Amino acid sequence: MKNRNLIHKDDWKTPKELYNKLDREFNFDFDPCPLHADFNGLQMEWGNHNFINPPYSRKLKEAFIFKALTESQKGKLCVLLLPVSTSTKIFHNIILPNKKDIRFLKGRVKFEGINTKGEQVSNKCGMHDSMIVIFDGRDQ
Repeated sequence: MKNRNLIHKDDWKTPKELYNKLDREFNFDFDPCPLHADFNGLQMEWGNHNFINPPYSRKLKEAFIFKALTESQKGKLCVLLLPVSTSTKIFHNIILPNKKDIRFLKGRVKFEGINTKGEQVSNKCGMHDSMIVIFDGRDQ
């Protein structure tokens, strides 16, 4: 049985191999929510080609999804790495009608970060399957 009293962290780094593969395809020029950022990506203008791996806590994740949609409506590309949650309102009301593409990743992503025991890890799978959601306003 899962211990629901563990403190789960929101700061997990995208594996370098996954980021590099996406960067080769999309040529990112901005990351509005890098690990340990000293700025608030929700309160600033984004680049033209954005990579977004938001914190997975519900409110922050949804805020970055809405911001990515807003930025794409300004003619920008936003590529989001998100947990698969196809039963949610945000998936059906925001992601599906506005996405250019959704790619479901095979296997679970091995994020880098501090686990619930306080240990630095890079070989542990996340708790969710992952998907890449693309909002592309460049064609508008």
